Amino acid sequence: MTTESLAAGGDPRRLLSDVRALAHRVRLDQRVTGVALLVLAAVTLAAIPIGWLSLGPDCVRWISDGGTGVCHIRGLDRAFYWLPALLLAYTAIALYAVRVTRARGVGARVLPYVLTGVALAVLSAAAWLLAFVYWQSQPLPTEPLPSWVMLLDRLIAPVGTIGVALLVLAWLERNVALLLFTLGYLALVLVPTDTFRIPHFWGPATDLLLPQTVGGAALLLGAVGFAVARRWQR
Repeated sequence: MTTESLAAGGDPRRLLSDVRALAHRVRLDQRVTGVALLVLAAVTLAAIPIGWLSLGPDCVRWISDGGTGVCHIRGLDRAFYWLPALLLAYTAIALYAVRVTRARGVGARVLPYVLTGVALAVLSAAAWLLAFVYWQSQPLPTEPLPSWVMLLDRLIAPVGTIGVALLVLAWLERNVALLLFTLGYLALVLVPTDTFRIPHFWGPATDLLLPQTVGGAALLLGAVGFAVARRWQR
């Protein structure tokens, strides 16, 4: 980043305009939107095969409980993949932000975002662990859970917490485009999976893996879009 001296006694309106332009340039140099989305997209897309391999069907308890529906299937990837993956992702984003913004001669404003992301990742893992322990000692439900419970579950799932943390990044960067993107992203990952009416190519696993697939694709497209926009702004 370079600065130019301003002539004293100049037009106050032009001086104010130059100050605003400089402030806008600083905000642009502090943004790491594209890289953050790319890192999160990689983590989310990598979770798809891992999630499919870690699915745990619970047919024994279903039969012993006298169930009349299908086997209950749990995704076990939150137990060993999502928490360490997100912690590494946010660490990488923080290190990149500090290094790049220092090279540009400005300070990084990414720490609140990283701390929010880490806190939400821990909360998501803790909620999954509590739910897992609870259902180990309770009869498995034979009826669908209330819609508000499922909405809360999608919100505190890893793909949901990624979107909530991005709201903080949009505020820090004063980035309206990122705010609009994040709202669209949350709308995609929070919508019930049966709304899409798609064939269950992966069997019952489709309902568990669809939010990750949609979220990962959206994050990757967002990373490309913001990277292209960044080049135009230079």
